[in-house]
Amino acid sequence: MPDYYSTLGVAKTATQEDIKKAYRKLAHQHHPDKGGEEKKFKEINEAYQVLGNEEKRKQYDQYGRVFDGANGFGQQGPGFDFSSFWQPGQGAAFDFGSINLDDVFDNFFGGSRRAKSKNANRGKDLELTVAISLEETLKTSKRNIAFQRFQACSRCDGSGAEPGAKIKECFSCRGTGEVQQMHKTIFGTMNRIITCPECKGEGKTPEKPCNVCKSEGRIKGEQEIEIVIPAGIDNGQVLKIDEHGDIGKRKGPAGDLYVKIFINQHPVFQRKADDLLMNLAISFSQAALGGEVEIKTIDGSSVILKIPAGVGSGKIFRISGKGIPHFSGWGKGDLYVAIEVRTPKKLSKKQKDLLEQLRKEGL
Repeated sequence: MPDYYSTLGVAKTATQEDIKKAYRKLAHQHHPDKGGEEKKFKEINEAYQVLGNEEKRKQYDQYGRVFDGANGFGQQGPGFDFSSFWQPGQGAAFDFGSINLDDVFDNFFGGSRRAKSKNANRGKDLELTVAISLEETLKTSKRNIAFQRFQACSRCDGSGAEPGAKIKECFSCRGTGEVQQMHKTIFGTMNRIITCPECKGEGKTPEKPCNVCKSEGRIKGEQEIEIVIPAGIDNGQVLKIDEHGDIGKRKGPAGDLYVKIFINQHPVFQRKADDLLMNLAISFSQAALGGEVEIKTIDGSSVILKIPAGVGSGKIFRISGKGIPHFSGWGKGDLYVAIEVRTPKKLSKKQKDLLEQLRKEGL
């Protein structure tokens, strides 16, 4: 049986580009749909699957056809020299090279695996972060955002072909989007079905690739959209915008856009779930005598907090319904006010005299 180089009609010193050109020429010539022999076409495809991959080609050049389908473990396959496998007094010298043991066992015990070609051209999902203020969580708002994504090429309208050029069936996979790949492993020759490397699983290729997108059917560009940020959204929550990720190749479905919300820290209010916490500093006299204090809430309105006489630092008061709206749309959280009694650092002479009098009174 001729070796892979003979099958493609190239020398062992041929470049990867030479091998690809030879393969395309022979595959086109021997394609069954063009009157070629199917057996010959499969041999050409098998040779290219090995020589067209640099790692597999290196292994093939070193070991040849390691095992033939009819050979057992005790028989030497053609082109393989066992002299370097084991030397007296030395460890095993066999190099597994690029053998993927997962593929080996999967094929050996489970048969060939089918390539997952469904949605092979689907675009990637994208992720963005949008920062908002705490006040913006009080009501549903809209925000325009701009980002980079793959969009349909305007020249070819996403087809990947020059205007007027035809889209033809891939001559490698005959329109199936899949080809057979052969592995030479320690267990013998294994076959599996993979996505066609020529058409990337589409089963068709443009007769003349688009000059702008180079047959991808998409180009990178800036996109601006309007997103809706619901009331009550919390820090770290993610909004999913369907089909606003990258456009897939050649009119493939678009991925999704995920927008992660980041809420900027507020100078006064600290958020805990849908509740808010704030510190309120009061004077010594207010703490001792009590009174009323006007508080400005997160929504801009004002409420009066009644402070009982003798309150101490750390006392917390709750004001209902002055927190963040619940994400469900029903009701709001509460506002918690933590009291902090200020101790004056500087006193006037009059203040000192008054405090001296209070101290004499036992205060």
